[in-house]
Amino acid sequence: MNQSSDLRAFVFGNRGALLALPAVILAAFGKPSAFSIATGLPLAFAGEVVRMWAVGYSGVTTRGDVVTAPALVTAGPYAYVRNPLYVGNFMTAAGFALAFTGKCSAPVRFALVAGSLAAMAGVYSVIVPHEEGYLRTTFGPAFDDYVARVPRVVPALEPSEPQHGSYDPAVIGKAESRTWLTFGAMLAVLALKARRE
Repeated sequence: MNQSSDLRAFVFGNRGALLALPAVILAAFGKPSAFSIATGLPLAFAGEVVRMWAVGYSGVTTRGDVVTAPALVTAGPYAYVRNPLYVGNFMTAAGFALAFTGKCSAPVRFALVAGSLAAMAGVYSVIVPHEEGYLRTTFGPAFDDYVARVPRVVPALEPSEPQHGSYDPAVIGKAESRTWLTFGAMLAVLALKARRE
């Protein structure tokens, strides 16, 4: 492996910790308002719904520290966008960033929201090519065809065909338990901060 590959593998393996940093900063410095909570939380919940939809197709392999995929999934949300988990994460992060910053001054709010989303974009700009390299090596022309049909991060309006994979709701509880704990912790901190503001 070269240094670039080593860096990508390191960031992928530590993506949870890296993405927790913006959440900790929001929890520490955020000042929520009733309006910001009312506007941000629906977006945060919508992001988690997108994640659960995607995990139902991709399964628990999404939680590993090393990229793996037993099959190339192109059904469900993967028929619209190649990285629906990250789209869902981005929606959730944007929702919490908005919810936590309602009473912050405009410059602080901008810094917290933009900084949180920029941190996520930075992490994903490293790990998405890492994952795609694995998928290209593993699935070859089938993955190249998928890339040609389905956008990377901005969902298409119509699903792409052909679609492979099936939805299994049984994997969601196991695959999403850490995400739900984090989501619940953010909700608890948001509620505490809202009472103090």
